[in-house]
Amino acid sequence: MENGRDEEEVYDRAKELKQFDDSKMGVKGLVDSGITSIPRFFIHPPEYLPCTASVAAPLPASIIIPTIDLSGFESDRRSIIVDRIRDASSKLGFFQVTNHGIPFEIIDRTIAGIKAFNEQPQEIKVLHYNRDMGCSVSYSSNYDLYISKAASWRDTITVNWGPNIDISEIPEICRSELVEWYREVQRLGETLMEMLSEGLGVERERLKALSCTKGTTVVGNYYPPCPQPDMTLGFASHTDIVALTMLVQDQVGGLQIKHGKHWVDAKPVPNAIVINIGDLLQILSNEAYRSVEHRVLANHLRQPRISVAIFFNPSKGEDFYGPLPELISPDKPALYRPFTLSEYLIKFYSKELGDKSFLSNFQI
Repeated sequence: MENGRDEEEVYDRAKELKQFDDSKMGVKGLVDSGITSIPRFFIHPPEYLPCTASVAAPLPASIIIPTIDLSGFESDRRSIIVDRIRDASSKLGFFQVTNHGIPFEIIDRTIAGIKAFNEQPQEIKVLHYNRDMGCSVSYSSNYDLYISKAASWRDTITVNWGPNIDISEIPEICRSELVEWYREVQRLGETLMEMLSEGLGVERERLKALSCTKGTTVVGNYYPPCPQPDMTLGFASHTDIVALTMLVQDQVGGLQIKHGKHWVDAKPVPNAIVINIGDLLQILSNEAYRSVEHRVLANHLRQPRISVAIFFNPSKGEDFYGPLPELISPDKPALYRPFTLSEYLIKFYSKELGDKSFLSNFQI
């Protein structure tokens, strides 16, 4: 190296990104190779990382992510459950549900299936590696790898569960588990959409009539141990663009939501399902419900962290969406303009995950 030559001049980020992507090894492959420090493009700016000051800051005792018992949701308990869901959705944007009707064994098998897929030999996993978001099944590390300011320490398998999905395209090692999980969680999603509609004071079938449970994507995230967890994140801060997200996580932990200036741990509750409001439902509800930032810390433990999410979105790409007319009045004018789902998704995939300006594209 020439004397005085700035290190920034010799660091070719684009080249390193392409080398990593072309290797198709993912983050798990980096760990298996025995690295002791993370590649530079995984390092996040200090202001986006947990710091001693924020960890030490006092957290108000009232800020907790509520766990809502769904038992008896078709009985006279329903109004109580609806009230609790509305309260959590409007204040925190997150809650967990128990007694949801999905057998615990199915949740365990689903998590185990994603773990098994990621822990296969590299030559098997690589057959599914691609960045085509239109594919039925894709496996990669960081869908926004080339446009993000910093990559995050995770690998992801995504299944776009459209009406014409060929189930045989799902890797055999987790196929039956994901099919079983999808069938169960689809039913629960419809139930929650009904109660979220009731919480808004509109007809029970209102959100379902907008096909909000018909466009679904299942995502399995694998967070390997990180040799420098204080320098990166497992998932950078972001909101979900969808209507509703439902997620199961193992007991490793690491998921946090932002409430004011505080990051709150979404501590794993055995056999519970994490629910969060997405940007689209914030729009449809005219901000009666909140979509909030959340993130996943880099894994500092020896065992991997696994989570499996299903994203619910409308399925009608050319229909227009915006605040529900029933929720608009002279006192509460519409906060967003109408738009098609196609426009919405095009704008999303052209930006970095967590770009705070995304919703401003649709605000009035």
